[in-house]
Amino acid sequence: MAGMMTARGLRGMIQGGVSPRDYSAVTGVGVRDARRTLDWLEQSGIGRSVGGAYHFERGDRLRAAIAMLEGGAASLDEIAPEMDWRDFEGLAGEILASRNFAVMNNLRFKRPVVEIDVVGIRMGVAMLVDCKHWRRTAPSVVSDAVSKQIERTRRYVAETPGAVAAPVIVTLYQHETEFVGNVPIVPIAGFASFVDEFHGHLDRMRTITDGGGDGARPG
Repeated sequence: MAGMMTARGLRGMIQGGVSPRDYSAVTGVGVRDARRTLDWLEQSGIGRSVGGAYHFERGDRLRAAIAMLEGGAASLDEIAPEMDWRDFEGLAGEILASRNFAVMNNLRFKRPVVEIDVVGIRMGVAMLVDCKHWRRTAPSVVSDAVSKQIERTRRYVAETPGAVAAPVIVTLYQHETEFVGNVPIVPIAGFASFVDEFHGHLDRMRTITDGGGDGARPG
């Protein structure tokens, strides 16, 4: 069923409620196919229908995109133009919250300005997530992103007495988790599993503590 939904169909997943006719107008599919697609999304746990309209939350478009990728309904290159950073942040925050993390989105510090996409805290450890909308990325770009997320984590710890924090980067465009400078680069499709195992893998990860301590192991 996912095969009937195209990458363009992601545009019709409008927050606040969309009717099959509205979805049809935005995506260019017939009203009947629009209803079938919206019904499939709801049956897949993506969105919900209320009074003839289908309501979507932050992160739902990314869930649909992952389902399409896994089902072979669209390629990464087709999906990429339809996604933005808010989709990643919304889904990452929802996954953390569903695992009993306390979640903050778009945490900002001033002078100098630093913004952290998502912070999840559980059992005294903060996971600081940077959501990257990468398509294809050179190793030097990945290394630079890791360095910047480490610095954001140090700033968070400096502003949060007693904090223990680990930097993490989440992206759509890779197949498995890898570590760069002890910082995990996690595909969003595997982020839920990563969160489930987070505390058990802290000994492999770079962690930064109040006072400037760095728990990174060589690797």
